[in-house]
Amino acid sequence: MAFLDGWRFCPRCGGDLAAADGRLRCSSCGERYWGNSVPGAQAVIVRDGRVLLGRRREDPGAGRWDLPGGFLEEGEDALAALHREVLEETGLSIENRDFLGAWNERYWNRTVLCLTWLAIVVGGEEGAGDDLVELRWFDPDERPRGDELAFGSFDEILSLWAARHEHS
Repeated sequence: MAFLDGWRFCPRCGGDLAAADGRLRCSSCGERYWGNSVPGAQAVIVRDGRVLLGRRREDPGAGRWDLPGGFLEEGEDALAALHREVLEETGLSIENRDFLGAWNERYWNRTVLCLTWLAIVVGGEEGAGDDLVELRWFDPDERPRGDELAFGSFDEILSLWAARHEHS
């Protein structure tokens, strides 16, 4: 329960919290709290055989390369979040092509369930925005690796993209 570690009092009523079955429960009002993964959506955006990455402005991973994307707002559809986040970070409109998969990634004291799509650019004006300071297109064999990437799962994701690129 990493996210809930240290929680002692109910945020609703101030009652004592007790751990039970992987969650916390308030002894006063009965409210329950889970440390669920936070949903996120990200894109492997490709154009002319290259992938678009953005350099992060802030931690976690400040100065390292990131896939465009971000967190879903409460109740937001995952694909709507993907398009909104990509537009905010890159200025680009995309068309999602394939769902590549889902990866769990640590982000501060939370775990993010990163829903990842392959996408192409269909419009917009490219420019780093939101929490990115730079955008750059990379060839499959010149892409950043390891410590150059903001998150550990990106090596696997970009390798998957590069392998698909070789066979297309």
